[in-house]
Amino acid sequence: MMELIQRPRRLRGNDSIRRMCRETRMSPDSLIYPIFVDETLKGRRPIPALEGQYHYGLDTVCEAVRECLDAGVGRCILFGLPAKKDALGSSAWDEHGVVQEAIRVIKKEFPDFYVVTDVCMCEYTDHGHCGALCGHEVDNDATLELLAKTALSHARAGADMVAPSDMMDGRIGAIRTALDEAGYKNVPIMSYSAKYASAFYGPFREAAGSAPSFGDRKGYQMDPHNRREAIKECALDVDEGADILMVKPALAYLDVIRECKDAFDLPMAAYSVSGEYAMVKAAAAAGLIDEYRIMCESAVSVFRAGADILITYYAKELSQAMKKGDIG
Repeated sequence: MMELIQRPRRLRGNDSIRRMCRETRMSPDSLIYPIFVDETLKGRRPIPALEGQYHYGLDTVCEAVRECLDAGVGRCILFGLPAKKDALGSSAWDEHGVVQEAIRVIKKEFPDFYVVTDVCMCEYTDHGHCGALCGHEVDNDATLELLAKTALSHARAGADMVAPSDMMDGRIGAIRTALDEAGYKNVPIMSYSAKYASAFYGPFREAAGSAPSFGDRKGYQMDPHNRREAIKECALDVDEGADILMVKPALAYLDVIRECKDAFDLPMAAYSVSGEYAMVKAAAAAGLIDEYRIMCESAVSVFRAGADILITYYAKELSQAMKKGDIG
């Protein structure tokens, strides 16, 4: 018999000791669920590209919130589909716009439910780009004012946090200044700091009606080849007043999550995006994978990489898995 002093398997012998010795700890408190609200809709309708996900009308958005709370998820991020679009995306900062009204509806029935709002122009512009255009290019500096107005309108409606996803240079500073000057200095900003020009966004663009009508977003979203640039983007956001940083997408950028987490003291969020979710759903439907185990393992990988917060379409299911002790 070998005389082994070190036997790592001692700490794997049963479920109790494995759970006690886990290095990565997770909680339902770390989960944010995306909710899509359509200004033109009554009731709810399935999103074909995202099995199990729905568009909600203002009359049913509280049903989505109730399902979150029943599953142990106390936070959402709102995306709006407006009735009207124009070149500047003016519905985005309308005081009675779809997101603004959704916040009010949710807060009236569930005042303690934590509402984060996506701040971007792509769902509201008739060209689908994330800001005002100058010819066929997005005018960075002209867009900053629009983003600041949008974030401020969300705060006035009662949003708990705003999350700019546009990737314009200087937008965190512009939004922070607008919020502070209007008396909303305690509304935090979760910045989509390192948002890559990814192929994983396809189903979301159907869900949010935000596909660009021409060109692409490579002129403002990050090149997937770049790692050091993510550190630069996060550093700029920290300097401009971001409270939480984010890497998007999650699974293909675990290395970026880890590097940014190690470099900065702020909480780190990750967005497990629509393409990741849709691939798991498709593979499960084909009988190729165990959906539940893949869902759990993928989430663990994101937290193991350094994320503190996960935005995911699986938030409700992951919360239940954590409660069961399968992960967490």
